[in-house]
Amino acid sequence: MIPGSVGTLLAQVPAAGAPASTVPTQPSVGQQPTGAAASGQQPGAQQPAGTGAITPAGQVVPSQPGTTPATTAQPAIQNGPVNLQSGTVSTFNSGLAPAPTGLKPANQVGAGQTFTLQEAIDFAIKQNINVRNSQLDAISAEARIHEIKASALPQVSASGSFTDNLIIQRAFLPANFFDPKASPDAPAVPVQFGVNYSANGTVAVNQLLYSAGLNVGLRAAATYRELAQRTTQATKVTVAEQVAKAYYGVLVARERSKLLDLNIGRLDTLLRDTRASNQQGFVEKLDVQRLEVQANNLRSDRQNVENLIQLSYALLKYQMGLTVNDEITLSEQLQDRDLAELESLIAPDPTFQYQSRIEYSTLQTQLKLAELDIELSKKGYLPTASAFVNYGYNNGKNRIGDMVSTPWLNFATAGLSLQIPIFDGFLKKYQIAQKRVTLQKAQNSGELLKNSIDLQIRQSSITLNNGFQTLRTQLRNRDLATEIVRVTRIKYKEGVGSNIEVLNAETSLREAQTNYFASLYDFLISKVDQDKALGRLYTGQ
Repeated sequence: MIPGSVGTLLAQVPAAGAPASTVPTQPSVGQQPTGAAASGQQPGAQQPAGTGAITPAGQVVPSQPGTTPATTAQPAIQNGPVNLQSGTVSTFNSGLAPAPTGLKPANQVGAGQTFTLQEAIDFAIKQNINVRNSQLDAISAEARIHEIKASALPQVSASGSFTDNLIIQRAFLPANFFDPKASPDAPAVPVQFGVNYSANGTVAVNQLLYSAGLNVGLRAAATYRELAQRTTQATKVTVAEQVAKAYYGVLVARERSKLLDLNIGRLDTLLRDTRASNQQGFVEKLDVQRLEVQANNLRSDRQNVENLIQLSYALLKYQMGLTVNDEITLSEQLQDRDLAELESLIAPDPTFQYQSRIEYSTLQTQLKLAELDIELSKKGYLPTASAFVNYGYNNGKNRIGDMVSTPWLNFATAGLSLQIPIFDGFLKKYQIAQKRVTLQKAQNSGELLKNSIDLQIRQSSITLNNGFQTLRTQLRNRDLATEIVRVTRIKYKEGVGSNIEVLNAETSLREAQTNYFASLYDFLISKVDQDKALGRLYTGQ
């Protein structure tokens, strides 16, 4: 007989081509802008891209089979399975070299624990509920593996019984059994066999000698362990991606807040000068009122951005496994990067291999388990052999007191058991046929997954390139708008410009600044998505 735990193990493996686990989607904060953002709108943290990719037509490519919607990363692309080596140090790679995360120290002191981006990711890997649940699944998988191995060890059991025969059953024997001279037609004589009380105690030892199914299960155990590790790793990668995007969202919002403060200060200075000029009769009251309206709008925008910063912090804490009431401080901020340096990040990776994607390696592991499941069904045609030894004592008396005072008699048995399947009504035949269809579907899903990965890589590369072009344009626009504001203010002070020109220049500058940060956020997120598509976003245990 094939041990039930072997079939249970393979039955509990997610079907190849089906998600191994599910991680809740990151809630969105605001809406991520793709172009000019409205005044006061944060290029906010957005729900990360799902496993499927968006085509130019707006359709969603099906999620990669056999995976958690996540990717993995590594400093150097490997040929074999990734992120399963013992002793690997957790590393988040944003691809923004030479600074690994594209950030620099903020030199700020705030309330609560302080986190760099790497520290935030490491903290989330330990505290995030999804990661902890996946680790519990891995522990459960390890226990199931030991359950299979236990089937190959001796099975020892003890049993005991005590029986009170209230009414002893009679047996009927022929009359000539007692009296040879009795007539054959004489009625049978009822005879009582047994005693009023009986008891026995037995110890049984069973050892499985041969089971082809058990051998398959022992080989499947290592594969099942690998699948559990990959599932846990996929969850960690997803958490790392979500924390990184939320962290970047907070930093971009903070930079916008700083610029709004500078704009408010600059406009307040201009408003004071204009009021002074109005009191001296050089400018109209209308010019002062226009500036007051502009100042009020800026302060409203500043409050909106501050609210979005708090919401972005709440999202980050959620992804890190903290409560919304916990206080944290981000110890990093965005740093200015040379455009030529950023442009070098857009080039595709010629060393990419599908094994770098945790989805693909997970599917390959599931395919191996599906093949072992078919082999297990085939082994059901082979016999199963086991040995057994029983040893015990029994006693029986008509008086219960004699059960204690009289000696018990021992007994022992030993033997071999052989079970040979002969005909099962073609049950296993049709089971194997179904499992082969499932395996073929999983193999087809593997081809679909490869095509989906290719599409994601191409899409992420194009999106990153477009993001870079937009960032370069918006950076140029910001510089031009800054220069226009400087010139129009000089002209206004010299009396050769109008208040309207200054207001228009200030509005254009704020729009250019908003668009710049929107494009900067888009570029950062696009780079994270590209590293995710290439399977190099995160490495760690």
